This record gives sequence, structure tokens and C-alpha cells, in this order.
Amino acid sequence: MDPAQLEQIQLHNLNSSPSSSPTSPHGDAVVHFGDAPKASEPPRSDAHHVDVSYFDPSGVNELRRTMSQMSSSRKSNHGHSALPQDVKKNRTSDDASDLTLTPGDGPFDFEKTLKHVVRRIDESDIKRRELGVVFEGLRVVGQAASSSFQPTLGSEMNPFKIVEIIRNIRHPAVRDILSGFEGCVRPGEMLLVLGRPGAGCSSLLRTLANQRSDFHAVLGDVRYDCFTPEEIHKRYRGDVQYSPEDDVHFPTLTVKQTLDFAAKLRTPHSRLGESREEYIEAVTNVVTTIFGLRHVKDTLVGDASVRGVSGGEKKRVSISEVMASRSLLTSWDNSTRGLDASTALEFVRALRLATDIGRSSTIVSIYQAGESLYTLFDKVCVIYEGKMAYFGPADRAREYFINLGFEPANRQTTADFVVAVTDPNGRIVREGYEARAPRTADEFAQRFLESEMGARNRADIEAYKEESARTPEKALEYRESHRAEHAKTTPPSSSFITSIPMQARALMLRRIQIIQGAKGAQIMQTGSFILQAVIVGTIFLRLEDSTAAYFSRGGVLFFALLFAALSTMSEIPALFVQRPIVLRQSRAAMYRPFVDSLALTLVDMPMTGVTLIFFSIVLYFTVGLQQSAGQFFIFLLFVYSMTLTMKAWFRGLAAAFQNAAPAQAVAGVSVLILTLYTGYNIPQPYMIGALRWITYINPLKYGFEAMVLNEFHTLDGACASLIPQGPGYENITLANQVCTTVGSLPGQAFVNGMRYVNLSFEYYYKDLWRNFGIVVAFGIGFICAYLAATEINTSSSGQSSVTLFKRGSKPIRPSAIAVDEERRSGSDSSTVQKDGQDQDEARKAMAEASSPKNTFSFQNLTYVVPVKDGQRKLLDGVSGYVAPGKLTALMGESGAGKTTLLNVLSERTAGGVVTGDRLMNGQRLPVDFRAQTGYVQQMDTHLPTATVREALLFSAKLRQPASVSLAEKEAYVDKCLRMCGLEEYAEAIVGSLSVEHRKRTTIGVELVAKPSLIFLDEPTSGLDSQSAWAIVCFLRTLADSGQSIVCTIHQPSAELFEQFDRLLLLRKGGQIVYFGDLGHKSMTLINYFQSNGARTCDDSENPAEYILDVIGAGATASTDVDWHQMWDKSQNAVNLVSELDAIHAEGRQRPKTEAAQASEFATSWGYQLVALLQRNFEALWRNPPYLIAKLGVNIAAGLLIGFTFFKAKDSIQGTQNKLFAIFMSTIISVPLSNQLQVPFLDTRAIYEIRERHSNMYSWTALITSQLLVEIPWNIFGSSLYFICWYWTVGFPSDRGGFTYFMLGVLSPLYYTSIGQAVAAMCPNAEIAALLFSFLFSFVLSFNGVLQPFRLLGWWRWMYRLSPYTYLIEALLGQAIGHSKITCAAVELVNLDPPSGQTCQQYLGPFIETSGGYLTNGEATSNCEYCAYSTTDAFLEESFNIVYAHHWRDFGIFCAFIIFNIVCVYLLTYLFRIRTGSLAGSLIGWFKRFVARRRS
Repeated sequence: MDPAQLEQIQLHNLNSSPSSSPTSPHGDAVVHFGDAPKASEPPRSDAHHVDVSYFDPSGVNELRRTMSQMSSSRKSNHGHSALPQDVKKNRTSDDASDLTLTPGDGPFDFEKTLKHVVRRIDESDIKRRELGVVFEGLRVVGQAASSSFQPTLGSEMNPFKIVEIIRNIRHPAVRDILSGFEGCVRPGEMLLVLGRPGAGCSSLLRTLANQRSDFHAVLGDVRYDCFTPEEIHKRYRGDVQYSPEDDVHFPTLTVKQTLDFAAKLRTPHSRLGESREEYIEAVTNVVTTIFGLRHVKDTLVGDASVRGVSGGEKKRVSISEVMASRSLLTSWDNSTRGLDASTALEFVRALRLATDIGRSSTIVSIYQAGESLYTLFDKVCVIYEGKMAYFGPADRAREYFINLGFEPANRQTTADFVVAVTDPNGRIVREGYEARAPRTADEFAQRFLESEMGARNRADIEAYKEESARTPEKALEYRESHRAEHAKTTPPSSSFITSIPMQARALMLRRIQIIQGAKGAQIMQTGSFILQAVIVGTIFLRLEDSTAAYFSRGGVLFFALLFAALSTMSEIPALFVQRPIVLRQSRAAMYRPFVDSLALTLVDMPMTGVTLIFFSIVLYFTVGLQQSAGQFFIFLLFVYSMTLTMKAWFRGLAAAFQNAAPAQAVAGVSVLILTLYTGYNIPQPYMIGALRWITYINPLKYGFEAMVLNEFHTLDGACASLIPQGPGYENITLANQVCTTVGSLPGQAFVNGMRYVNLSFEYYYKDLWRNFGIVVAFGIGFICAYLAATEINTSSSGQSSVTLFKRGSKPIRPSAIAVDEERRSGSDSSTVQKDGQDQDEARKAMAEASSPKNTFSFQNLTYVVPVKDGQRKLLDGVSGYVAPGKLTALMGESGAGKTTLLNVLSERTAGGVVTGDRLMNGQRLPVDFRAQTGYVQQMDTHLPTATVREALLFSAKLRQPASVSLAEKEAYVDKCLRMCGLEEYAEAIVGSLSVEHRKRTTIGVELVAKPSLIFLDEPTSGLDSQSAWAIVCFLRTLADSGQSIVCTIHQPSAELFEQFDRLLLLRKGGQIVYFGDLGHKSMTLINYFQSNGARTCDDSENPAEYILDVIGAGATASTDVDWHQMWDKSQNAVNLVSELDAIHAEGRQRPKTEAAQASEFATSWGYQLVALLQRNFEALWRNPPYLIAKLGVNIAAGLLIGFTFFKAKDSIQGTQNKLFAIFMSTIISVPLSNQLQVPFLDTRAIYEIRERHSNMYSWTALITSQLLVEIPWNIFGSSLYFICWYWTVGFPSDRGGFTYFMLGVLSPLYYTSIGQAVAAMCPNAEIAALLFSFLFSFVLSFNGVLQPFRLLGWWRWMYRLSPYTYLIEALLGQAIGHSKITCAAVELVNLDPPSGQTCQQYLGPFIETSGGYLTNGEATSNCEYCAYSTTDAFLEESFNIVYAHHWRDFGIFCAFIIFNIVCVYLLTYLFRIRTGSLAGSLIGWFKRFVARRRS
């Protein structure tokens, strides 16, 4: 079989093509693969179709040649053996003629070859199938938001909140998302779904794609031909797919690997003689050729952080993946968002091609659909607030709404017109229809049902239903076709056509490819393991075999287990990132979700093994653990098995939750529990009975116990401290001495390791392999739970979006307001009157807020940036001007330099060299030019918890001069709210606004600064047509009030384009093609191009698309004219130079443009700090998850650690328990620091993206406010921790003051400052968390607890540099020091004195010099000696902690805090503020300082 035939088999539903081919938009003959309409079918709309070679003509020609050669080769070598004998006998002459279409017999006909493929499939046992959808009375019910108010810490902590939660669980708030929908989509048809944001487009697409789990209920009758939605989900889910808006793929896979994977798991079992590998290769070749992806087959798909294919190519990868997976009915949800018109058109043409070739059913929702794009669709569905306003032929929709009483605007596209009809403020009622035209969504739906088009739609539904009922054999063939595709070991009723082992093999290969694509991450992980092993190994370097190292050996084993096992916590965010991909592909019936988890586990096993072998070898032999092969491999075995077990635990946690935040919170708490109850910090015998049970369900406990047993069972440690010894005891025999270590026996100079662990931990060697079995059982159990959670938890969290308002304000419901307004009167006059009043108020406000009338000009601007191979010129001699009261558009194809020019004009470039003149009224730009201008970025970057009024007021307070009173600023903010049409949304939370209102807020934030010039970058990108129209009309009104405006804009509709006065058109390379007026209906612009040799612009053509096509800027357009050279020679260019000269001459007659502010910022540093503090405190208060998590971690940790070391006794072990209670208290600073880094980085991002460039405030004020706003909350959290922890452990009350001061006040200051200092030099929270954890491991490792000071050796200098050395010494020395120790029975050392002496007589001199005490001083045998009588002796000897140092430590720790605070500022400057070299930055600062002094 040739690849084309294979392609048709994989598409499995091709029919013969019509005899005549329509013409493409470019005039080429088009191959349309699909049946002509049957007599029983209603006539389809006259949709345009796409040439099969549209994307890659040369590739298709090459594919044709390859297919011809393969066909010729197979014919000569095999004849027709691929077909059954009886088929050969019945072959017609027509068939034979088709088979002779090879290069030797005549021109190869791709269309005829495809027809032949269909015949071959029909003649073989392979059944073809196709699928449409019909729906009646469709109603979709969703879960509504329970509140319209922004949650705060106060509202969330309100006791009555519990009642509300219970009520919502019992009776969840629901609302109708869709209701009253009916229609059908036949195979080979494309349906366009149109509506405003929130109308329900995505919900309809999800429902028709059988994605019902996201809704509360789906009611009505939906049938996929003869099948119910339940049957489709259970047996045929791969035939119905939903493609979300974003193109989400594994970024480190190549395009070929992505498509191979989809083809592999959807390869049918029944094929025409070729192998599975040949089939996959052929499918990949066909789809990459037809969709123009051959040149990027070996390129990574990429994402925001991994460089890969372009946006348009990524769209085609998504289409190709669905084609390779052989979907019969696909919903594409707003897949063109963010693309320019040419790329969007390219995308839909690819869909048209896929639909025609595969006779699939395609449903698409699109914003801002151009006319050329619209004509590619057969049907259109118009949604108005969840109601069906129209469903029928796309080419009849315009006529229907005109007849309904509405009138399209000049040059308004059909898609824009039908969507505008659903907008009360956007529709135009025809004269004479004011009383008859529908107004509300219900009225629109009712009018459609009563209309002729509604009747035709119902007839179409009935005809399709009858056709399905008339052909019951079609359902049987469908089932047989699907059953024939199943692998032999796959159940016929399964929706998956490949078996579990086949899925596992494919997924394991994909996982290996993902790792290969990100080799750097794997190398870094292995490197971090080795580095940690080296550091810890050198801390415990070559441990001696004496009892002095017994405690250290336990520390090494504990670290080895903990670090390896807990390292997988970092996987949790990555698992959530890939979940949408896994869910999408599992819903496409490629594989079961649990198989992907199984493949990850299986592939990870050898990878983890290799990493841990390096880790274990370095650590084991550097430390000098027991030097026998058996013990090393048992050590490695337990480290490996425990790591796999804990990986399964954390992955299972991730799989059990619907988003990352709670999963990470539970993981953090579980780490604390697992660590505390391993048995190292506090041995099991010393745990309180109420919590001891935790050790039995802690897998780390069994792993640690086994590793301790493995290490100590062959160890007889020489006694490091025999008693008595020293002066006076020189001649004492071993019979009268004993070792102080637990487990020692009189008369022995060593301590048996097993006796030590028996008495200290109650561990027994016979349990070693039992523990291994338990660890394996835990591992298998966790893996099974992980697989089960992955398979079951396939839903995504979320609820209906709703605009939230500040508590205490009155929320509004815009849709309800619109309905009420229209119902208020029998005509639209009230609405028109109100709109007129609003516009009059806005114009009045603009007139009152008039800005300076300045003309901004630029001449011969050139921008060169350094690149790897030299330099690249991004702008080349660009000239023009922006006059007051004029709206100037900046256009060009992708890569022409539009945003670059905007950045250069606004002085926002970073790096590179700019030459040329930028002048204000013909004079040099003022020093505060950036502060005098407004820049509206494409991304609406705001603090999401602020209200609209607060966002505008914050900008006004910091950007208007300090001489303006606060009352005046507030009054001006009110005016700007009216100007922007945001009065009703003044108290709305910015983060919950619609795209349009968020864009208006962005413009308002710039307007309150009273700018003389406004730059806007893609203000309509991502908006629907009506929102884009509203924004551009608003800009038009601003310009009419005298504002100077220039904005970049993607290819706009004709009506949008006409709102602009002037156009600056660029081509690739940043070269000017046109600058000048547009003229009435853009005729000045069109005449320029037509007079210089361009084709004639049709009356119905969009001028914006026309000029881009003429200059060769479209996706497939080209030109023979050098339009830049044409511009340079034109009279228009000469006129532009004259106009610039006149502007400059006139400007020089005017007074010099003075700086509006004397310093860099409009307000003082203190004023900035107060404003920032107010904003940041409000942001935290309105972020209850963050504060609750912060306080919850403190309370949970305090209770957990407190009760773990509950009422610690005054024994040696009890004193050590108190030590670890304090040590563990310092560890919780790690999650708290990681947590506070997130808002720090988020706020910094707002500053860097928007506020820094406007000179709103100093970065030092921002850092100061960030520090000050966190400290009170962290001190409050630590105070709660102290209350839960201090008295629970049993520390004395009279020492609580100093302990609270250190732990409740200074410790929060430290971890706040160190956390922000690390974040200051990191680009994102993930890297900040990793770097902080790595650096903090040094702080914890070298504080003298895990490895006592006397054993640190070379690392003692790090002990003195570690700030926690002084924190722990201050806490321990003051809280525990100057106290008595009473040994427990197991801690007493027993020895016999020489004959004739009492214990006191014998040991008295030793006790006087070395300390300790006797419990039976008068006894003559079996003396009971306690090594320590005071905590001071224990702390100083073991941990180098002295009680008298606590005030010294307080001072040193304060110095570390000051150092951290300095580092926050210094690192922020070095990594985020400074540009260029340090010396260059200092010189630049000096020049700016001098310039400000002169001005």
C-alpha cells in the first residue's frame, strides 16, 4: 500500500470526490474530497474549500512522486496480492485504469488515487465509518459561584462560613449555561459557533464533544447518529474529541515524536498488508506534508520556556495529532485566540482540508472571524447569553438577521455582524423595526424557532434522524469497523483499540523521549545528588569506629534516606503541568491514564537507580560506613526501594488532588510527620503512646530501622570515653571501668552495635528483611493507589467565572442590567438614549481632563541589537509623527517590528543601540518623558486583588505631582472611570474582570497620569469583535478630545480600521512602507498602492487585509514590488519630510517643553512607601489561601512537634528531645520561606512589566514595602507556633520570654529576609524554591546538631558562618541550660568498684573533674553512674552550646538579619535593576544625576 492509501485507512471514512472542483481563494483548482449532497439532505451552504497542497506544495508534489514510485513498485513486485482472489476476478476496467496512474503511464492524479483507495477499502474486509451529531432540547446546567464578593481572611475565618459551606454542599448553586439548543452536524460539515465571551460557546463545544463531566447536568436528547453519549463514552470515545483553546503538548518532544505517538496508539489492527511501523511512518509523512510541517519534523514542539515551533505551526501540530488519532467529530475551542488574521485563516483552512479529506465533523468557535475565514464554514450557530439565536447555513445568517430587523455596519464582516446583534450596545436596528426587532436572548431564541430558518433546521434534524433510522446496517457497520480495529488482546467493547502492554510500551518510549529532550534537567538532578553526597560525606568524613561516632552514623543514614526519598517532591508541579495532556489524550482513547503513570514509574526505576548508585557510592565510601560488599548493597537496596516508595507517595498525592496548591500543602505536612516519626529525632520508645502509632504507618521508619541494623550489626565500637579515667586512675583494670555509651557492659572496652540499637531504639536484626518486605509492600500499595487515583481523578476543578466585588460595595450583574434596560421600553430608544448620555458624560469628563496638546515626532529611527553572529537591525530609518487629536495605527506582519518601534518611541528598550531623533514639539524630549507618556501593554498586568478604583487611584497618587492634593486625585480618578465606562465596575476586583473591562482598566491606569501621549500595544488582541470595537471606539473618543494616540494592531476588520486617522505600515526588517492619512473609507491609502502598481481593491474587501496582501505580508502572499523602495521614491515620503520640518520649525517657536517633575519620581520616597504598604496589606488580606496556609503551617507544625516531644523529661534522652524540638522548629522556616517568595515575585513582576517603565516609584520603596508587609504576619504566625509548641514540649515558663523573642520575632525576620534575598536573584518561584532549599541545606547541616561541632573537622568554618548556629545555641542554651539531668534507668552506667571501696570513694575524684553523679554512692558493687548531672555539661560537650552565650548569639543573629536585608536590596539591584556592566551602571547613574541637576 502507498502512503496515501494508508492515510485514508487511518482516516477510515473517505468517499469519492465530486467530478468538479471548486476554486480556492487564490484561484487554484481545489481537490475536494467528500460526497456530493444526497437527495435526502437539505442543501449545504456554499462553503469554500482548500487545495490539498495549500500549506506545502513542494511537499505534496514530492509525496505524489513517492506514492507513484511505491505504487509502481508494488504493482510490479506483488501484483494485486493484497486483495482477496474473488475481488480480483470482479475488478472493473475503471479500477484497472486507476491502477495504471503511475509516472510511466501518465500524470499522477492524487484525487483519483484517493478514489481508488476508497474502492479498495470497500472491496476488502475493512469497514469505513463516519459520525455526525444531532441534538434537540439541549440544556446544560453548571455550578454557579456562591458569592459575588472578594473573599478576605476575615470572611473566610467567619464562623458562619461553615454554615454556608454546608449549605452549598447540600444545595449547590446552579445556573443554566445553555438551554433550548437544537441542530445537527453531518459528516463533512464545519460548524462555526459564535457568541460574546460568556455566552456559552465553549460549553456547547464541550457538550457536543461529549465532555460532560465538567458540568452539573446535561439534559436533552443528544445522539451521535445511532449512538447515545453513554455508548460513545464507553466504547467510541476516540471518535469524538475536544481540542482546548491552548495548544498543550509535551514541549521536549519533537513534532514527529508527537505525531508518531498519536498514530501509534490509534493504529487499527486491520490494515492492508503493511506493518504497524510502516503504517505509523506513512501517517506521519502524510499529515506533516499536507499541513506543512516537514521542515519542523525534528524540531521540539516547545512552550513558553522551551524554544520550539511557531504559534501557527503549533496549531497545525494540534490538527495533525487529531488527524493521526483519527477523530471523526472534533470541537476546536477558540483556537485562534492571540493569532493574527493570516495565521487564523491558515488554521481554519487546515481544518477545512482535514474535514474534506476525512469526511469528519468539525465544530469551531472563533473570535474576530474575518470574511475569508467565515466562508470556509458550512453552518453557523449564534449564541446569545446561553440561548440559540441562529443555527443554519453560514451563507444565510446575514440575510436572516437583516430580515429580523438589524443592519450591518459599513464593511462589517458577517461574523462580526451576527455577534454584534447579540450586544445591546453594538447592534443597529433597521429603520421601521424599532418595535419589532427582538431585544433579549429569550426573544431571539423564540423568533428563531418561529422562523423559516428554524423550521429548516428542524427539517434538517428530522432528515438526518430518518436517514440514520433508515440505515440500521450503518450502525452495525460502524460497530464492526470499530471492532476490527482492536488488537487481539483488547476487549471488543473497549474504546481503546490497543492493549495495555502496547499502551505501556508506547508511553515508556515517549517518557524516554521526553527525558532525552530535557537532558539538562536530568543531568542537573544527578549532579545535585552527587554534590549533596560530597558535602554530607565530607561533613561526616571517615567516621571512626568508636562510640563517639554512633550518633553521627545514625545522622548519615537518616540523611541518605531522607534526601533521596523526599527529592521527588519537586515533581508535583510538573505532574500538574502534564495532566491536561494526559486527560486530553485519554479522552481521545489513546491510552488509559493509569498506564501513563505506570510507564512513568517503570521508566523512572532505572533512571533513579543510576542516580542513586552515584549518590550511594560517593556518600557511603566518603563517610566510611561498614566496608563490606553485602552491607553496601543492602544500603543501596534500601535507599533505592525507599526512594521509589516515596516517589509513589508524592505522585499519588498529586494524582489525588485537582490542583497543585493543596497537594503541595499536604505533601509538606506529610514530610514533617514522616521526618518526626522516622525514629531518628526521637526514638520510638520515647514517643508518647497517643502518637506512636504513626511510626507503624511510616515507611521511612522501616527503611531507617533496616539501614541502622545493617550498619550496626557488625560494629563493635571502641569506647571513646571509659570511666573512670584520668589522674588517680592510671592503674585501674578494665574490670573496674565501663563505657558511658548506652549498651556498654562492665569489663568491655567496646560497645556492641546491636546492643546499642536494641537498648536505644528497640531494633532487632531479625527484623531487617521483614522491614524490606514492608517497604516493598508500602511501595506496591502506593503505586497501586497512584495508578488508581490517576485513573479515577480525571475531572478538573473550577466553577463558572463571575465578577467579584469589594466587600461592603454593591455588586452589579451587567447582563441583568442590559436586559432590564431593554425591557424598560418597547423600543431601543431608551438604550440609544442612555448610550448617548454615557458618551456625552465621557466626552465632558475628557474635556475637563484635557491633556497638553503636544506633537511627538521621530525621524530616521534605527535600532540595532547584538546577536550571536554579530548585529541585527530591527528598525531601519523609520520616520513619522503623532499629532494631537489623531488616532495613529501601527501595522505590519509578524516580525515587522511593530512592538519594537513602540518600545523605541516610548524609551522602553533594554540593550541595543538607537539612532535617530525623537522630539516633542521639535525639541529634545524632557527628562521625565516616560513619566509624561502612557504605555498600554498587550498583557493587562495588574494586582489581581485590587479594585478598579484602587488601581487607578494608586497610579494617580504616584504619577501625578505631589503638589496635587489627594482629594483632587480622587476626583480625577472618578472622571477617568466615567471616561473609560467603568463607573459600574469601580469596586470590582480587577482579577475577575472580563477581557474587555480589564483592557479598559489598563487604559484608565495610564489616563489618570494625565499623559501627553499614549502608546498602546495590541489593545484588541484576544478580544471578541464587539469588545475590540468598544475599545477602538473608546480610543477614537479619546483622540477626539485632543489626546495623541498611537497603537499597534493586528489585521483589524474594515470597520475598526476606519476609526483610525493615520497609518504607519512596516514590513519585515523594520522598514517603512507607508505613512499618511487613511482617508474616507481608506481611499487615500488604497489609491496610493493602486497608483503604484498594486492590484485593485474590491469594494467588499477589507482594506487592512488588502494592503498586507499587496506588500506580501500574508501567510501565503508574495510580491514582486519592493514597497520600501517604492516609498522612498514616492511623493508621500517627500511630503512627510516637509511635514516634519514644518512641525519642528513651529515647535521651536513655542516655549521649551519642560519636565513636569524635578526628580525621577513625582512623589517622595516616604509617600511611595506608604502607598505601597497600603496596597500590599490589602492584597494579603484579600488573599486568604495564602494567609491561612501561612498560619495553618505554623499551628499544625507547633501542635505536631509539641505533642511529638510532649512533656520531654529531664533525662539525657529527654534533653536531646528538647534539642530536636528546637531544631525542628527552625526547619519549618523552609516551607514558610518558599511560600512568601511567591507574592514577592508576583508583585515584582508587576513592577518590572508595567510600573517601572512609568517611573511610578523607586524599586527600593517596593523592596522595603515587601519586607515590612510580610513581617507582621510572619511574627503573628510564629507567635501562634510558640503558643502551640512551647508549653506542650514542657519548657519552663520563666524562660519563655527570651525564647519567644528569638523564635517568635527574630526567626521570622531572618527567614523573611533570607527568603526574599534568594527570590531577588531568581526569575521565578520554582527556581527560587530549589535554590533556597539547596542553600538552606547548608544552614541546617552546619549548625552543630546533625553533626556535633567536635566532629565537623574541616567544615568548622561553615559552622561559624551558619546563622542557625547562633539561633540554636541561643534557644537551647537559654531554654535548657542551667538545669539538672536525671538519667533514665537505661542511661545509667553500671560498674563495680575495686574490692573494699564504695562507689562514692571510687568515683568521687572522677565526678569532681568530669561531672556526672551516682545514684548509689554507698554501694560496694554495681555502681549506677549518670554521665551528666547538668544540661550545661551535656550541651557543651556534645554540641558546643554554652548558656552564657545567648545574648552574644542574639547580637550575631541580628547582624545576619541586617546582612540579609542588605542582600535583598543588593541582589535586586544586581540581578533585576542593573543593565550592562557595574561600571557602566555607575557612570549612567552619574550622568542622570548631573542631567537632573542641570534641568
